[in-house]
Amino acid sequence: MKQAVVYVVDDDESVCRALSRLLRSVGLEAQTFPSARAFLDYTPTDRPACLVLDVRLPGPSGLDLQAALSRAGRDVPIVFLSGHGSVPTSVRAMKGGAVDFLEKPFNEQDLLDSVQHALQRSRAQRADRAERADLERRLETLTPREREVLTLVVAGMLNKQIADQLGSAEKTVKVHRGRVMDKMEADSVADLVRMTEKLAAPPTRR
Repeated sequence: MKQAVVYVVDDDESVCRALSRLLRSVGLEAQTFPSARAFLDYTPTDRPACLVLDVRLPGPSGLDLQAALSRAGRDVPIVFLSGHGSVPTSVRAMKGGAVDFLEKPFNEQDLLDSVQHALQRSRAQRADRAERADLERRLETLTPREREVLTLVVAGMLNKQIADQLGSAEKTVKVHRGRVMDKMEADSVADLVRMTEKLAAPPTRR
């Protein structure tokens, strides 16, 4: 399993140092950035990650950075920090998908709990993308006819009904159906239904 990283974006160098020490004290790697622009210019490595983000920053704000990441399809779980929190600001942050919104001075354990929650979300997102990529790979191995059979099988049709629909012999449909099950690595029709639902769902962003 790849080592997780926590990105800290805060223009206060002392806060960055304190957060880095806190995160490293529990075995987490921390990387700090002084502004939203500095983080946007950074190319992240491919591993579980989250962002501890100050709301007020020089230049683009923390909320601006959240919006920019969303537009870019960079789905990094965010824990917001604010020394000047307001209800509208926190509501906007949470509606934008933030994991948590903590006011300074914050309780260290509360922050660590929020970071762990954010990293769990990141790992789940990565697992979801990996599963989807694997299912897409399997789907690509199907012939056009096998894809037609797959669609009808998950719609709940029996072999005879599928044969009538496709103008094929029932025996031929059985062969196609067996190949679909093998290529998709499915143990049951319920597995196929779950797989097709997964493929039809909106993909998790990076």
